Amino acid sequence: MYAEIVRDSRRKWRERHPDYQKTYRQTHPSAVERNRDSQRRRDRRRRVQFLVKNNLALDLKRCTAEAWLIGPAVEDLVKNNLAPCQMFIFQPLEPAVTAPPTS
Repeated sequence: MYAEIVRDSRRKWRERHPDYQKTYRQTHPSAVERNRDSQRRRDRRRRVQFLVKNNLALDLKRCTAEAWLIGPAVEDLVKNNLAPCQMFIFQPLEPAVTAPPTS
């Protein structure tokens, strides 16, 4: 019974104030940005959870390169070698070939 009264009360308030959410977002841009940031974090966390024990990527154990996973989502990865990331690949430069001295 109490739940019905609360639900009905909320419904009536929304009907009397149909533009409340739109007006609030227009007058509180910092709250809008904070909500967007929070949603992005939740979305990232959900994506990372799907990666647990996922080995679809290159098997890094057979690669001679070092792979460093950096970022806030790394702590959520478990036995995982596939992660959303931006990569920078650095390769060592070959020593410059110099011409032999001429006599």
